[in-house]
Amino acid sequence: MEELLTLKELLHEGKISEALELVEELEEMSKSDKLNKIFSYGMIVLLHLIKQAAEKRSTRSWETSIFNSVKQIQRTNQRPKAKGCYLTEDELLETLQDAYESALRKAALEAFEGRYAADELGNLVNQDEVIREAMVLILGGEN
Repeated sequence: MEELLTLKELLHEGKISEALELVEELEEMSKSDKLNKIFSYGMIVLLHLIKQAAEKRSTRSWETSIFNSVKQIQRTNQRPKAKGCYLTEDELLETLQDAYESALRKAALEAFEGRYAADELGNLVNQDEVIREAMVLILGGEN
């Protein structure tokens, strides 16, 4: 909110270049927030997909969590006024690849009642397939 007041002040003072710099900073902050949300929801999707792949089963709770997280990623990634997305398909893939290790570590605590370390659990699943499945869900495949 402070930034908006500063922006208003700069515009009233006719300091257009300073105001534009502040607008750019605000845009970056907004985009960064959206990217962090997409990363976090991506971790949740991957976490449950990893557990499904490793345990070769699913629960309604996992499926609901996947569905809700996919919807949040889709909503967060949309640019309502400009149309299009904040992240391209390649950037989304990179984000999921980046989130995979964190999701695997969390899955290791939950899958098989925590009997496996992350690297051991990782050997039970195919990382590329899990990420590919997440991409299909996020890009509009059926859940």
